[in-house]
Amino acid sequence: MKIIAETGNEDIARVYIAEIDDGRRIEFVESVQPPFTRSQKWVLIVSSLFGCPVGCRMCDAGGGYRGKLSAEDIYAQIDYLVRKRFPGGYVDADKFKIQFARMGEPAFNPAVLDVLESLKTRYKAPGLIPSLSTIAPEGCDEFFKRLLEIKNEHYRERFQLQFSIHTTDMVTREWLIPVKTWSFEEMKEYGELFFDKGGRKITLNFALGDNMKIDTGVLRKYFPPDVFLVKITPVNPTFRALENGINSFIRPGENETNCPDQERCPVKNLRDAGYDVIMSIGEPEENLIGSNCGQYLEAYERSGTELKGGYEYEIHRK
Repeated sequence: MKIIAETGNEDIARVYIAEIDDGRRIEFVESVQPPFTRSQKWVLIVSSLFGCPVGCRMCDAGGGYRGKLSAEDIYAQIDYLVRKRFPGGYVDADKFKIQFARMGEPAFNPAVLDVLESLKTRYKAPGLIPSLSTIAPEGCDEFFKRLLEIKNEHYRERFQLQFSIHTTDMVTREWLIPVKTWSFEEMKEYGELFFDKGGRKITLNFALGDNMKIDTGVLRKYFPPDVFLVKITPVNPTFRALENGINSFIRPGENETNCPDQERCPVKNLRDAGYDVIMSIGEPEENLIGSNCGQYLEAYERSGTELKGGYEYEIHRK
């Protein structure tokens, strides 16, 4: 793997563009979350596919699918960053989170499981927390069966599983995520198997668009609050979101207390229904870097145009 370009801010996030031996490209990210320092929380976001066949309506990393990364290709991304920041090989961050979320639905690549199986022994990292975010595509039952086995054997209470939900309105959800996925009932059944008492709750992620619905009645029907929590994030600035007319309900700098449309802000209703709710807004600067979820630097370069609120940092070629 060869790093061919990078951009970012040392104190917030950096994005790396890399080329694999056969010329295919990937991107990966490292970030800290102010006010936390790198020794308190260090997050790596790695790619698992070359492109993505799903094509979610707000994601710039979709399309142009060219195959699966090998376990060695996935490890190359992690190894590069560990060597750069912790050359002695001991990652002494209190929380060292590795997310399989930059490019590609991880359930389409069994090599992700090979990495998860050996991750704990490859690095000296007492704060390691693997994190897998998935749309739960149909036809990947064997992947999820083995994932459960690996979690039970190696991670138990230190694994973060997240289902990308985005809305409880099924017609809108099928438009947003244009492939067949598990039903909410199937997600519920798997989540209840996956959850360990005393461990991390299963996350239901909503990248909440302006006209997207969160019906607490639907959530309560399928997702018990003692097993699942709700995370609300913005729809980050991407060309795909702009093209599809998807505006973020939450803007940078807003949260549940200063959201301009308090009447529609779902946080109180969700908490009243018993859910833990995380408002994960992040640093607005990450949008300008292009390091946030759904963003992809190559899409910006291909476009040849600017995007308001995103992709403003210069990309430095090697």
